Amino acid sequence: MTITIDHISHIAQAAKTFVEQMGDKTIFAFYGKMGAGKTTFIKAICEQLGVEDVITSPTFAIVNEYQSATTGEQIFHFDFYRVKKIEEVYDMGYEDYFYSGARCFIEWPELIEDLLPDDTVKVKIEETEKGRIVEIE
Repeated sequence: MTITIDHISHIAQAAKTFVEQMGDKTIFAFYGKMGAGKTTFIKAICEQLGVEDVITSPTFAIVNEYQSATTGEQIFHFDFYRVKKIEEVYDMGYEDYFYSGARCFIEWPELIEDLLPDDTVKVKIEETEKGRIVEIE
């Protein structure tokens, strides 16, 4: 599936379309260059899922936890950009998050690819002249 975001004002609609297609999947790995819009799109997805908290990049914390105000669902947002060794991911207890049944949105999954569950949905975001292209595998 492909979603095109031709202007930032259309990101909420794109996130709504994404949420409608998530089904029962829980782990989503977001690939894209620095500045491609991974955090911005995840923020819009969380808002569509009913998160009312301030949604920020977990670059330094590695993981932010949110809760949907509408469903009570737990949502985890990861950013593995600053991870230097895979042991850091083991130490944080990644399995407790990934296998909790909660939605997990992961930025920079390339750094932990061997730890991702087999049913992880890959989401590629690319900046083009026409805006952002979101490819969902």
